[in-house]
Amino acid sequence: RQMTDNRERRIYRVTIIGSIVNLVLLVFKFIAGIAGHSSAMIADAVHSLSDFFSDIVVIVMVHLSAKPEDGDHDYGHGKYETLASLIVGLMLAAVGLGIFYSGISKTIAFFQGESIGDPTWIALLAAIISIIAKEGLYRYTIHEEKGIGSAALVANAWHHRSDALTSVAALFGIGGAMLLGPNWAVLDPIAAAVVSLFIIKAAYDLVKPNLDELLEKSLSTEQKRRITEIVLSTPGVETMHRLRTRRVGHHVAIEFHIKMDGDMTLRQAHEIASAVERRLKDTLGQNIHTGIHMEPVKR
Repeated sequence: RQMTDNRERRIYRVTIIGSIVNLVLLVFKFIAGIAGHSSAMIADAVHSLSDFFSDIVVIVMVHLSAKPEDGDHDYGHGKYETLASLIVGLMLAAVGLGIFYSGISKTIAFFQGESIGDPTWIALLAAIISIIAKEGLYRYTIHEEKGIGSAALVANAWHHRSDALTSVAALFGIGGAMLLGPNWAVLDPIAAAVVSLFIIKAAYDLVKPNLDELLEKSLSTEQKRRITEIVLSTPGVETMHRLRTRRVGHHVAIEFHIKMDGDMTLRQAHEIASAVERRLKDTLGQNIHTGIHMEPVKR
């Protein structure tokens, strides 16, 4: 329980630091986008707003996922964190689609003769600050996640990285429009539309594994092969079958049947099953649930 509390506190600390930076950035970028006549920067600000909301989602869901097992949740509450990661990914996809639509609409309007405004230096400054801040948040979050093992933090880290990429596109668009003049103002919305495709791809990479978990997808073939090797190499285990695996948040649930000599005592069978469980935890980590059904070998 102490380990769980420490993990929860570390996730909170990382997420709260990110949310404070996101709040400051989104206000600054909205102001810079409006004052600097930059559609790319306004879109970038909307992306930061989604980052801020995703931080709130992570804080709430991680608190719920840290609750211990109870009568209604025999495997704990780990899937609340998976749900948080899925929500962050869906929010990221929605933002990417919104930025793409906005960029394409403004590009079409430009070529139809409409004025879309010329970006100014304050929008350029906001893009530079955003790149530095968001890339820094990405590296900090990924570094902290390595010692925690949180899908929600990974999702949030990539949300930071995608925001930095959006700001890079905004930087090129704004800088190009300022350097080349009003006839090239279209670079601003084009840059926003291009980077939105990378944001949508990042959203897909986040949504798919978490959706797989919620739909009870098994572990990979390689992971199941490794589990089988560990079980069958344990002295006393003759055969194994009906292996079933799934993820529960940052835990893994493993269930299987093993066959052993039917003439051994219950104590001996229990010791072998315990040895199997210890070896699995030593190899795969302590955050696993194991269900072992023992059967006698038919001679």
